[in-house]
Amino acid sequence: MGLQVVGAGLGRTGTMSLKLALEQLLGGRCYHMFETFTRPDDGPVWVAASEGEMPDWNTFLAEYDAAVDWPSCDFWREMSDANPDALVLLSVRESADAWWKSADATIFQALRRMLEPSDEIHWQADFFGPRFATFLDEDSAKAYYEAHNARVRATARPDRLVEYVAGSGWEPLCAALGVPVPDSPFPHTNTTEEFQQRRAGTTET
Repeated sequence: MGLQVVGAGLGRTGTMSLKLALEQLLGGRCYHMFETFTRPDDGPVWVAASEGEMPDWNTFLAEYDAAVDWPSCDFWREMSDANPDALVLLSVRESADAWWKSADATIFQALRRMLEPSDEIHWQADFFGPRFATFLDEDSAKAYYEAHNARVRATARPDRLVEYVAGSGWEPLCAALGVPVPDSPFPHTNTTEEFQQRRAGTTET
């Protein structure tokens, strides 16, 4: 069947909460960076894609109905081309400042640790390597965020594009997908505090 939703929003735009919400609404799985923790063979595929060698997206993501977060958001255009009926979901924060505050306290801290000498091999270091300097500088990172979102808005087909501000609840997603609003609360997970606790090893992944 292919993907029904292609996430174009960068990490730390509520993507883990969106993963859980989309899985509830679509009744299938949603790809997120967390998936790579249990699918270690995916890392080299994403690195190869970052170098221009694209997989067959619908084969690679055959088990999924949606994809959000990094690394897939870097390839939202290619994935949406492979799934022409899928919604393009641009998740954003209320401002670039809010996005930077969340990203810098979580995923960018993890990237900094990858720069330290270590015997461990992180595929993410290869994937994000060309952007390390950008992501570790506040002004450059915010400019990257704004430019990415502007490109999506300018190039995604308008009738397929759904922009979702983190914290907006069920209604925008349900309206775009044409499904009823659930009675249950919208998922809210992977907060900055939860992320930091998980990195410190005080909670389960």
